[in-house]
Amino acid sequence: MEFGSVLNVMRKEAGLSQEKMAEKLHIARSSISKLENNQLELRAADLFTWTKETGNQELVAAMLLGLDVGVLQQALELVKTATVISTILGL
Repeated sequence: MEFGSVLNVMRKEAGLSQEKMAEKLHIARSSISKLENNQLELRAADLFTWTKETGNQELVAAMLLGLDVGVLQQALELVKTATVISTILGL
């Protein structure tokens, strides 16, 4: 299973640079690049830290369950939008 592109999106959406993510995972910045380009095997421990630091546990759960990550992301955005609209309207 290739996680690279998803890891890249997760990191960027969390506003983290490769350098900052490397610090959090206690690995070299070049290893972050290799992980995001599927040139380095992702360890389970690093995946758990990555999801914790980016707040994207649901995306990894979807991938592991074989669900379409893109569809899940769209659904989560709709839920966020509905929550904001509901708050604005006082519902």
